[in-house]
Amino acid sequence: MKGFVYNIRAKILSGYLFVLFCLVLSLLIVISRMTALQNEVDYVAEHDMEVHDLANQIQKNVLDMETGMRGYVITGNEDYLEPYNQGSRSWQDNYNKLHALLEENGAQQRMLEEIKPLITKWVNDSGEYLINQKRAGNGAAVVENFKNNTSKNVTDQLRKQFDSFLSTEKKLTSGRIDHLYQNNTKLRIALYAIIILVSIITIATALFLSNSIAKTIKQVVRTIKSITDSTSEVDLTARIKVNTRDETRELADAMNNLLSSLEKQSWVQKSVADISTMYQGITDIDELAQAFVTKLAPLLEAVYGVVYLRKSNGKETVYVKAAGYALTKEEPASASFRLGEGLIGQAALDKRLFLIDQLPEQHIKVTSGLGVSSPRNLLIAPIVVEDKVEAVVEFAALQPFLSQHLTLLDMLQDKFGSAITNVAGRMEVERLLAESQVLTEELQAQSEELQAQSEELQMQQEQLRITNEFLEEQKQYAEQRAHDLKIAKDELEDYSRKLQMSSQYKSDFLANMSHELRTPLNSIIILSQMMMENTEEMDGDEVRESARVVYTAGTDLLRLIDDILDLSKIEAGKIEILSDEVNVTELPQMMKSMFDPVAAKKGLCFEVIVGPDVPPIISTDGQRLQQIWKNLLSNAFKFTEQGSVTVEIGLAEPSKLQGLLEHHAGETVLAISITDTGIGIPAEKQQIIFEAFQQVDGTTNRQYGGTGLGLSICREFTRLLGGTIEVQSEPGKGSTFTLYVPNMVEREYHALDLAMSEVAAGAITEPVEKLDDAPEAQEDESAAITECPDDQFFKGKKVLLVEDDSRNVYALVTALEKKGVKVQVAENGKRAIEMLQAQADFDLIFMDIMMPVMGGYEAMEIIRNDLQMEELPIIALTAKAMKGERDKCMEAGASDYIMKPLNIDQLFSLMRVWLTEQVNPR
Repeated sequence: MKGFVYNIRAKILSGYLFVLFCLVLSLLIVISRMTALQNEVDYVAEHDMEVHDLANQIQKNVLDMETGMRGYVITGNEDYLEPYNQGSRSWQDNYNKLHALLEENGAQQRMLEEIKPLITKWVNDSGEYLINQKRAGNGAAVVENFKNNTSKNVTDQLRKQFDSFLSTEKKLTSGRIDHLYQNNTKLRIALYAIIILVSIITIATALFLSNSIAKTIKQVVRTIKSITDSTSEVDLTARIKVNTRDETRELADAMNNLLSSLEKQSWVQKSVADISTMYQGITDIDELAQAFVTKLAPLLEAVYGVVYLRKSNGKETVYVKAAGYALTKEEPASASFRLGEGLIGQAALDKRLFLIDQLPEQHIKVTSGLGVSSPRNLLIAPIVVEDKVEAVVEFAALQPFLSQHLTLLDMLQDKFGSAITNVAGRMEVERLLAESQVLTEELQAQSEELQAQSEELQMQQEQLRITNEFLEEQKQYAEQRAHDLKIAKDELEDYSRKLQMSSQYKSDFLANMSHELRTPLNSIIILSQMMMENTEEMDGDEVRESARVVYTAGTDLLRLIDDILDLSKIEAGKIEILSDEVNVTELPQMMKSMFDPVAAKKGLCFEVIVGPDVPPIISTDGQRLQQIWKNLLSNAFKFTEQGSVTVEIGLAEPSKLQGLLEHHAGETVLAISITDTGIGIPAEKQQIIFEAFQQVDGTTNRQYGGTGLGLSICREFTRLLGGTIEVQSEPGKGSTFTLYVPNMVEREYHALDLAMSEVAAGAITEPVEKLDDAPEAQEDESAAITECPDDQFFKGKKVLLVEDDSRNVYALVTALEKKGVKVQVAENGKRAIEMLQAQADFDLIFMDIMMPVMGGYEAMEIIRNDLQMEELPIIALTAKAMKGERDKCMEAGASDYIMKPLNIDQLFSLMRVWLTEQVNPR
């Protein structure tokens, strides 16, 4: 057909389709044979196997009936009839299924039909008969039946019939399997034959198609070789011709396009080489511009060309016309352009090429001897060197500019730009050389004059040298003095900072210690005074509860005093260490007995783990060791609200001893690690917590109390025992304190005088100013109070007690309620604010200063400023006896101030003053 294109793809596709058709046909034949073979296999697997299974099942049913019948006849137990009844129900169904399967085999079906009467006869004459006789109690009939072997004869005959039936079935199944093997062999032979036939067809098709495709490709290769081998250089003007209508023709067209592209690139490279050789020997920049435009314009087939060079006029940059091609004297174009002015200035500003088609006829005229023409295409290109536009070229042509023209201009940018800078550099060098020659003549005359002056200066320099040496010595002495003064200044500033920190630590300690001592002392004094004055009025429960609170407060007070005494002994160097044998195996039980109740109360998991290599006994001071781990465990439970506290007792790792206790390396060192899941310690405060009087949170409204002495005492006791304490902690995840205690081999008393310079530097040296016990308001208002019984005056008054210590709460509530006062309690300042917002009819507020969450200062400021309760009396309760504490409370909003421990008479007197003031305002 004339319009049909039988390309390579069609050839390959037709070959594949023909091979595919042969394969599909072969597969259909194989699948047909395999389907027939599979049907035969399925018949054997399903029909024959089911026949065998049903025949065996009928035999089993008969056997079950015989077994059940015999069991019942022998024992008389009805349970033995279960197999008999089950077999009697099932054999008929199995027989019907088997009879239906043997529909195509009449001989086997007839043999099966001969078995059925035997089974029925056995059931009627033996099975049912013997069961009925047994039920009727006719044992003689049963024995007679067994003697006559009636049941056995029928059973033996059934067994022979079944064996014959199954033997015949096995022979039939074997015959079918042999037939399957024969068909499988035939299928394998047919498959091999099909594979050989398809392979022959595939090879023949491949040879035909490859010969058809390769013939045309060889023709293209021969043509390409003839082009490249014709001369020493490639003939880029030659073209390949192919008459076929397949991809080979497309390959030839692509090769022809490649030759055209190479021809253009060769022209561009040759033009670049011609223009580049032109620059040699030119030393004037205008001459260079003229030679460039004269050479390039014909190559671009342009009829007009101008070169504009960059000139700097002060701060302004302009591009001035330097050379032209085919210009006339009446040229209307401007001689210069500023940046952004016209297309020339815009091309220099944007650093991009402008290509304009279809210029108007009046834009420019090109004159020749025969007439005047109007170029219709304009090309403007900047010459950029190192991101600076050195020149702008403009060309006009009668015909459109081609792609190779633009490529040529783009490749010439760097070369022409570099030539401009080089020529300009050479011109500048020549100018400078001429100026230097003039300057050299002038300098030669001046040098003779300077020679005479230099001799005079040499004498003066000698004098200056001696003076400079003296000044240099003075300068070095002054610098040394300045350096010494700077060192002294730095030392004084550092000492001043340490003094300020020490003063701050002492102030914080005094405030915290005042609170920690006066808080339990307050409850002791109040309750003891009540018990002393009202013993007969208090019942037994109140006396016991008051005594318990007094005992608890006294114990806490004793612990604080012991800590202070221990620290003072350490500072004085009078602590005695008694080395004795300590039973390490008893430590877990001691820890559990002391702190299990604490863990249970706070809902924490407490566990003590002892390593397998721990020695049972070590030599150390057992009392001090117990004091150390008790303080560490107390801190762990104190700062842990949820989670667990774990103690691990083991031997210290040798690698740890190298860095911590190098003088005990190689010895037995006990390591006791106490790990909690509490609040943790910031990294910047993990060292200062071991210093005396310092805590992580030392503010007055801190959540956790304490004096900051516990860890300091632990550290010093550990040093006296020859060990150390290591801490690892992360805020929010808990802390691990590890105590390292070496084994003291020598058992003797050691009186160690320890120089505690760092602790002594922070010791308490300033006395606490004792504030007046009686408030000023009491003295001012005492005369105005009308005498009246307390029960009538205080009865029904509503008081809000803001206090976090349960002992003080109990003591104050008990004392106030005995006077008929209605007391409500808030555990911190925040809770007090919430209660005042909900109920504002309180007659008076007792406000503790140091509380968690929100302290008394902040709470009083909110009550006065935010809640606008200026008239409500607020009496500040504080255990801080520091100077200026009263003024600080009054500034925060307190009406009056009373210091712990409280005097109960003084408290009620102060209440009468402010409650009377509230009833009778001035």
